[in-house]
Amino acid sequence: MNQINILLVDDHLLVRNGLRSLLESEPNFTVVGEGTNGQEGVDLTLELNPDILIIDVRMPIMNGIEAVAKLTELGTSTRSIILSMHDSEEYILKAISAGASGYLLKDTNKDEFVKAITSVHGGGKYFSGDTTDAIVKSLINGVGSQTKPSPIHSSTSEVSKLTKKESEILEFILNGFTNLEIAEKLGKSKRTIETHRFNLMKKLDVKNLVELSKKAQELGFQ
Repeated sequence: MNQINILLVDDHLLVRNGLRSLLESEPNFTVVGEGTNGQEGVDLTLELNPDILIIDVRMPIMNGIEAVAKLTELGTSTRSIILSMHDSEEYILKAISAGASGYLLKDTNKDEFVKAITSVHGGGKYFSGDTTDAIVKSLINGVGSQTKPSPIHSSTSEVSKLTKKESEILEFILNGFTNLEIAEKLGKSKRTIETHRFNLMKKLDVKNLVELSKKAQELGFQ
């Protein structure tokens, strides 16, 4: 397999060190440079012309999405993968609109990381996290590049606050599934489901399951 030259851009040294160690354990991956913000990412990409740019979404001076958009505008051949802690459709929409070829969550395991880089280097696109096939296809095809897709039951402003994954988890909860059962259904950790559950209850301003059920009925979930 051909050598793949990679540029890492993240404002946290520990993250960069961890990523470098992970990537360079692969014989065909070489980290050719590191940057600490989006502007450095742009400058180093122009200087080093790496095959792949792996760049954090939130950084000082210029964020990762802005940097990718700038490189797209400049017409560089480097293919970009956004690295993020956020799996919201809004971030993914912005990343695709900017020209990113991939979107990985920071809790991605090594096998998926390697798979993503190999896929993107080969001309493909790769997205991890809570995205549905339909959303990914619409993003790749350029549909709604400036607007966020409407979630299920989008007739109310309260529901529009929920991500697609939160809406999906809400329907599981209303059907009597426990956090553990939902985690098994969706292939996620119990802690991830608990976080989604906490966020959706906060957005809907409810404190317990009884209030959540009543609110869901008002919003048309039941």
